[in-house]
Amino acid sequence: MKGKSLTMLAVGDLILEKPDGEFYLSPVAPVLRTGDVVVGNGEIVFTDRGIATYVEMYPSPGCPSGNMGALASAGFNVITLASNHVYDRGAPGIEDTVAGLRGYGIAVTGAGMNVDEARAPAIIERDGTKFGFLSYNCVGAPGQWATFDKPGCAYVHIISHYETATNPGGTCDVYTFAEPRSLKAMEADVRKLRPLCDVLVVAFHKGIGSSTKLAMYDQQVAYAAIDAGADLILGHHAHMLKGIENYKGKAIFHGLGQFVPVVAGLTDAQIKERRISRPPNLSGVYNIQQTPDQYLTMIAKFLISDKKISRLSYLPVLVNEQRQPEVVKHDHRGQQVFDFMEMLNKEEDLNTGYEWEDDEVVVRLR
Repeated sequence: MKGKSLTMLAVGDLILEKPDGEFYLSPVAPVLRTGDVVVGNGEIVFTDRGIATYVEMYPSPGCPSGNMGALASAGFNVITLASNHVYDRGAPGIEDTVAGLRGYGIAVTGAGMNVDEARAPAIIERDGTKFGFLSYNCVGAPGQWATFDKPGCAYVHIISHYETATNPGGTCDVYTFAEPRSLKAMEADVRKLRPLCDVLVVAFHKGIGSSTKLAMYDQQVAYAAIDAGADLILGHHAHMLKGIENYKGKAIFHGLGQFVPVVAGLTDAQIKERRISRPPNLSGVYNIQQTPDQYLTMIAKFLISDKKISRLSYLPVLVNEQRQPEVVKHDHRGQQVFDFMEMLNKEEDLNTGYEWEDDEVVVRLR
């Protein structure tokens, strides 16, 4: 007898810096709650303590710890934590985030008080189907990484090589690739998890920020994870949607986009505390500039039948002026996301296609 079909939903970066996190998630919470498994990326730690570490150019102040409850009430039950901001508030930030999310019944992976904890998977079960999750950071400063005696994130170390032709100091070609030892460690984690779950998902915090383009390593790390046994790859970090690729019958969502973007900005006192220079002609608040394309995002949707992913689709989402994600329909607003995703696939020559089916966009693996 065939088992019940399950639904897994996935979104990109969640940045709940301001109090009342439920406000920012309220338009999409009813949709998220329909998922049997709902996974998002915790871009910034949840803590009311700790100190700025300055291992990043823009260390985050952390999200109020109470906003973890907003994630639980919106339906999230898995949060990936490997990011380039995970150590911004030091050890207390990671300790509070991991313990707090688990206290709300949310499984976590990708960060911990040492590298073994950070590389440990999250495994949850729904109606006899086991879902396994791993999370790795590929961007930002090495100070974010976990070691045997330091808190931080699981990671794959990416090396950049810049090659000039005949004009040293001029424009150059950029080659990026994974350092072999950390890549092999990730592959070993996937192989170890494979017999313990039915659906294996690997999340990578990766890619060129604020760009739709794929770096060379984007595909390298995704392919390696699938070759090791992953069923699905979820990418985030760039705060932009990126294309969806088919590799050996497995889907790679190279960039899920930002789901709840930066909302707080920085006051003059915070800028001084965090040693950030104010850009010219900007007064009052420093805020990361957003382009219109960065307000296009999605909820990726996966139907699980007989313990396998049987259908791929996404719900188009637009972020409104209050920085709230809103699911949109098959109308002129939803078409913005559809057209953008088609453009991304054409730019990168990716082997998938999209079709509207009611208010969802079905992903066809060609």
